[in-house]
Order: sequence, then structure tokens, then C-alpha cells
Amino acid sequence: MEIELSYKTDAHRRLCIKKDLIELSQWIDTLSHINDEISSLKLIEKQLLKDSILEIKLQGLRRKNTLIMGLLCKYEQELKTEYEYGKQEYNVTRAKAHEKKRDVHAAFIEEFTLLKKGIYSKLLKYQTR
Repeated sequence: MEIELSYKTDAHRRLCIKKDLIELSQWIDTLSHINDEISSLKLIEKQLLKDSILEIKLQGLRRKNTLIMGLLCKYEQELKTEYEYGKQEYNVTRAKAHEKKRDVHAAFIEEFTLLKKGIYSKLLKYQTR
């Protein structure tokens, strides 16, 4: 049996979903910028550092970025559908599901940051021949 949500509950549901969509949009933008940065780092690796392990790490990170981007785009579509047509109240379960997506994003950002720091360390040691 489907229960019709009150106006106030539905307005709250929509507001929370809209907030999630805004945050999600920022995550997707960040991943897009990281993809561009990975391209630059791959050029630095290829032209200056010539480190095959680093090349493999960058390729793996790019793949992971693509997978997470796909996951987040699918989630975005789910949220948009739920915003327009959903009848389920926004509750703790929903908030926790969103938090899990945030954790995936944050873990990837941390992994990327560590790799960048490693590249910068190698660049500091780099000397022209």
C-alpha cells in the first residue's frame, strides 16, 4: 500500500534530494578535473620521469576514476528520477546510502592526492641531463 506523503514531508524529501544532487554535481566536476590532471601527469611521466610503475599507477587511477564517474552518473539519474517521481520519504537509510557514495569519492581523492605527492617528490629529485 502506497501512502501519499504530506506536502511538508514531500517538500523536505525534495529539498534533501536536491541537496544531494548539488553535492553530487560537485563530485562529478571534481572527477572530471582529476581526469584532465591525470592526462597532464601522464605526459610528465612519459617525457620526464619515464617510470613504468608510475605509468601503471596512473592508468589504474584513470580506470578507477572512470568507474567511479559511471557509478556517480548512475546515482545522479536515480536521484533525479526519485526527485521527480518518488514517493519514499527521505530517511536515515537514504542519507547513509549517500554517505557511502561520499566515502567512495573521498577515498579516491585521497588516493589521487597521495599519488600526486609521490610524483611531485620525484620531480623535486629530477635533474636535467
